[in-house]
Amino acid sequence: MISLRRGLLGIGLAAVMVGGAACGGAEEVPPERALPVGHYTLDGGLQVWPARGGLSGDEEAHRAVAQAVDAWRTPAGDRPRLETSGILWLGETDGRTLAVVAADVPVYGASWLLQLDGAGDGLAVTSAAQYTDPGYLVYSDLLPVRLGSTTRYLTSARVEQVTGPNGRPVRVSEGLTDPVDVARCTASPIALRLRATESQPRGTANDELLDLGTAVEQPRYPVVPDRDGRGATALEDLDTCALAGEDIAFGSIDPSPADGRSYPQVPTSWPIESIYQVNLGEVGSGPLAGRFDRLTWRSQEGTTYAAVFRPDNGTPAVSKADRVAAVQAYEIDIQGREYVVLSWDDEDDDAVLQLPEGVQPVLEQRGLAVVPKADRSQTYRVSVGGRLETRTVEK
Repeated sequence: MISLRRGLLGIGLAAVMVGGAACGGAEEVPPERALPVGHYTLDGGLQVWPARGGLSGDEEAHRAVAQAVDAWRTPAGDRPRLETSGILWLGETDGRTLAVVAADVPVYGASWLLQLDGAGDGLAVTSAAQYTDPGYLVYSDLLPVRLGSTTRYLTSARVEQVTGPNGRPVRVSEGLTDPVDVARCTASPIALRLRATESQPRGTANDELLDLGTAVEQPRYPVVPDRDGRGATALEDLDTCALAGEDIAFGSIDPSPADGRSYPQVPTSWPIESIYQVNLGEVGSGPLAGRFDRLTWRSQEGTTYAAVFRPDNGTPAVSKADRVAAVQAYEIDIQGREYVVLSWDDEDDDAVLQLPEGVQPVLEQRGLAVVPKADRSQTYRVSVGGRLETRTVEK
């Protein structure tokens, strides 16, 4: 096995050799020598992601992983920087060779979770998800591993116990869990117990996360921290595959690449953490009988919102995302008809809603109005806190 000491020295050696190549014209460092086994991420004296797996000390397997990662490119065509990446797990599981790599792509400061499957020297990148949380992928404590219809998780060295969606502990071997029952297109709660470290002197008894489901498409990263445990309730009965689509909530705000290139990207509205819901108002009867909620989460660009209509009978409807704070305007399809849901501070007794001429709300109550969406652009005004807030919804 490659020892921890050797893995750490390999990082320093790679940095020296790469620096030498840049300054002194030395030959380029071969991939297998530049890609570390394990990752040099410390929590005090604890290495968070040591090299693990039955093949982590196998030079031939290491070489095959390094060459495959070196040949991999992001959807934008950017290459990983091997010397700041790391093989987190390399071994045999479910009858195949598996490698999990934290890949650093410096062009946009991005971190990618790569999964490589294969046999012998035939390893290839089969999964690539972009980790959108500012910071580094390797500061997480649980990484998803999808093997066909099976989900396992790779845990950091800080993890003492993993609890699955059924509330039962999951067996962990060499950092890799047994299969966990994660539903398709449904948010599944996962909980961790973390050991005491320098960053968490008392550890944590219940560090909660959500797996958004096995059908989340790449490059979207499917695991979201759920710090206060409200995310599972907020996403109850919601189709996370639909939420990930470009017309609804999590997938509805397109990124704007500075380079102008067109390629698969993680939506700007993709959740990073802190998903919860707040009740906006309830309707007792009529075609909109049910409850309107505001879904809130933290995305790449700050707090993001969407409206959820939960009918008394039937399937919930979710709007596109919105990022404006004073007055929210959500476009939502309810039972085949498009509406605009307007919400504002319901604590403001002096708030006044001003609708365009001829527009009649189908619902109007404190802090909430629902109007049919027009076939032309419409501007809505609400006087909130002594200021006139204006929102325009395009046709």
